[in-house]
Amino acid sequence: MIRIETDDPARPDVHSLLSEHLADMFATSPAESVHALDHSALSHESITFWTAREDGVLLGCGALKALSPGHAEIKSMRTTAQARGRGVATRMLEHIVAEAGRRGFELLSLETGTEEYFAPARRLYARHGFTECPPFGDYTLDPNSVFMELPLSTK
Repeated sequence: MIRIETDDPARPDVHSLLSEHLADMFATSPAESVHALDHSALSHESITFWTAREDGVLLGCGALKALSPGHAEIKSMRTTAQARGRGVATRMLEHIVAEAGRRGFELLSLETGTEEYFAPARRLYARHGFTECPPFGDYTLDPNSVFMELPLSTK
């Protein structure tokens, strides 16, 4: 059974996955267009970090960063190579969206890349109702970035 729980980005297996994630981002996009966070940045108090595990084995991760009282951002969505195609990213995304709603956020945003490498991520987000939007927060227009948002109903 896959369990999603808060975790420590500095945990050795997570640190390794995040290092792999950063390496892929820098190999795919120009340095000025890489907005992925390292394990120390993901430990900031404004960020909640989760991992997906099965029998203790790391399958993926994701984070929620509070930008303002009503606005949050998805950060560091990543699935291990061995877990791809098993629905881990979908489960993590659904968990983050639900948690953002529970916390009273009205808008959930994200930044991802324009390159073909990021096409599966863009499709995942679009399937879950995210639509393209202008840059948000501290981001600026960048030909290597796609910005997406999802309005949340706060019941």
